[in-house]
Amino acid sequence: MSREIKIGNRLVGDGHPAFIIAEIGINHNGDLEIAKQMIDAAVHAGVDAVKFQKRTPEICTPPEQQKQMRETPWGYITYLEYRRKVEFGEAEYREIDRYCRLKGIPWLVSVWDEPSVDFMEQFETPAYKIPSASLTDHNLLRYVRRTGKPVVLSTGMSTMEQIHRAVEVLGRHDLVVMHCTSTYPCEPDELNLRMIETLRREFPETPIGYSGHEVGLVPSAVAVALGACMVERHLTLDRAMWGSDQAASVEPGGFERLVKYIRVTEAALGDGVKRVYESELPSLRKLRRVIPEAED
Repeated sequence: MSREIKIGNRLVGDGHPAFIIAEIGINHNGDLEIAKQMIDAAVHAGVDAVKFQKRTPEICTPPEQQKQMRETPWGYITYLEYRRKVEFGEAEYREIDRYCRLKGIPWLVSVWDEPSVDFMEQFETPAYKIPSASLTDHNLLRYVRRTGKPVVLSTGMSTMEQIHRAVEVLGRHDLVVMHCTSTYPCEPDELNLRMIETLRREFPETPIGYSGHEVGLVPSAVAVALGACMVERHLTLDRAMWGSDQAASVEPGGFERLVKYIRVTEAALGDGVKRVYESELPSLRKLRRVIPEAED
């Protein structure tokens, strides 16, 4: 049974290099030029795709929170108005689409509501992401699935029962399930990377990935060693920038190292077949005192 899908022109799954996503999200703080700088940083790091988030603020902001006041770079405004400030519209996404094509990098989004899916259908993005917060929104899952595009499902804040139900609703065709802990940033003892192995057992025909919010890079490489075939980390230009996701994000230099760590990990894993490498022969001749006789 094959554990792979195709996203754009890339196969994702066992036996293929990990598909690395730089999650720009809303770390651009509503500034298109910052978003472009982040795309540039992602391209320089060698990632496979960049990702944004698309919401309809009036739908995705709980009614009891909409009028709450908040200090922001735009002044003391309501939470709903803040959500509008960081949300890109058609003009911005058309420019993002143009810029990503120019830079030769695919882009996709997490969709948080059905109108956002309708909005995104005007763009030829290779897949949709379901954020952890929407895993139990089965109507949204069905709506996304009707687009016919591959789906990436994040599983933070969810029980195994809820994950199984979401996968049942989506179907297992063209699906990647991402292990995730939705804490920003997440402490190491709550990353629970062995869940990658658990998900691989629970969904043997489905590629399993990792969406990380930890401080540091090592756990993401370990996730690949445990079988993650997709890795998503938040990207920022500066972790000191304003915004709720910045502290759990990786700066450009760190993202370069992250990609290198993952690729070195993949190369180092090998195939599990014991062999004597040609590079070992000088050491063998120099150091081994007893050479066994040839077996009959």
